[in-house]
Amino acid sequence: MADEAIRGTGSGAAPRVLIAADKFKGSLTAVRVAEHLTAGLRRALPGLEVEALPVADGGDGTVDAAVAAGFERRTVRVAGPLGDPVDASYALRAGTAVVEMAEASGLQRLPAGTLAPLTATTRGTGELLRAALDAGAHTIVLGVGGSATTDGGAGMLSALGARLLDGEGRPLGPGGGALRALGTADLSGLDARLGQTRIVLACDVDNPLTGPDGAAAVYGPQKGATERDVALLDAGLGHWATALEKALGPAAGEAARAPGAGAAGGVGYAALAALGAAFRPGIEVLLEVLGFAAALDRATLVITGEGSLDEQTLRGKAPAGVARAARARGVEVVAVCGRVALTREALRAAGFARVYALTSLEPDVRRCVAQAGPLLERLAEDIAREEPALS
Repeated sequence: MADEAIRGTGSGAAPRVLIAADKFKGSLTAVRVAEHLTAGLRRALPGLEVEALPVADGGDGTVDAAVAAGFERRTVRVAGPLGDPVDASYALRAGTAVVEMAEASGLQRLPAGTLAPLTATTRGTGELLRAALDAGAHTIVLGVGGSATTDGGAGMLSALGARLLDGEGRPLGPGGGALRALGTADLSGLDARLGQTRIVLACDVDNPLTGPDGAAAVYGPQKGATERDVALLDAGLGHWATALEKALGPAAGEAARAPGAGAAGGVGYAALAALGAAFRPGIEVLLEVLGFAAALDRATLVITGEGSLDEQTLRGKAPAGVARAARARGVEVVAVCGRVALTREALRAAGFARVYALTSLEPDVRRCVAQAGPLLERLAEDIAREEPALS
């Protein structure tokens, strides 16, 4: 049920709902979230106009969101994080490609129970970028998040033509654990097409490459890194930045301190320093690419959400970006979620008029995860009955 303390007023316009929700991680994709919400809304209001535009913030689910918005899915065989071949997808439309790092180099690509903090490689991400170039992309949105890697993007650059050698002139091994052994970084062989391609680094974190707030320290433990591993990885990333500064000039050293350099185990750094990428908050980029503004013009109510509305939501996650964009246009936003861990004041400040949580219907979180679809449909029926904009 909605939290009455943050109830607002309806727009009074002819009702039309735009569903722009992210995935419920571990339970439902963004596409399935939209399907269940639509079913519940139309069960309560059979004639209701509903438009679905699944969203993502650059992490896993980004390609699916692009495909749902009309992009073509392209699938290619690339190297997974352990080097084994995997079938990964990117999305393409009118010269714009959406590449999701997690498709090739994400934790989801590791065998169950396996983590490889020192050896996981981003080579497959580079192969996805190369495939997008082969398909004629002149703009590439590189969504990063959910990575299994902390190699600073070295594998990605190798796949794009960089020549990385150890101190004895042998090809550098995979993963962040090998970076300290880097002797030579020759980037002269990088794919020439990159120079004519606009690359946008879409992510929701602003960490630098190294240090206490860097890629290894903050995100390494999530990828299985021990305290010793974190120290090794951080040192390797520092050595990597020094090598790229020597190869590319002072700007590469400055890029290591730039917001987003520490994203996805340092892939952000490689994209900024070597590929000339521009850093932008992932949800802002994806909303543009997916055509959110035009869809918003048609809406009198927006429903957004994700599995958990918490402090992370406010740090650039999809629902906060949707709410910000909709509020700027004067369209009311309500959120659905599995659980809510934000104060009413924080929710109001973020632009959510009301919040509907699965835990209001089923207090057991495990059951919420298992029964998320039917529960979302019940919440959607509540929204249809309770929202002033739909009356």
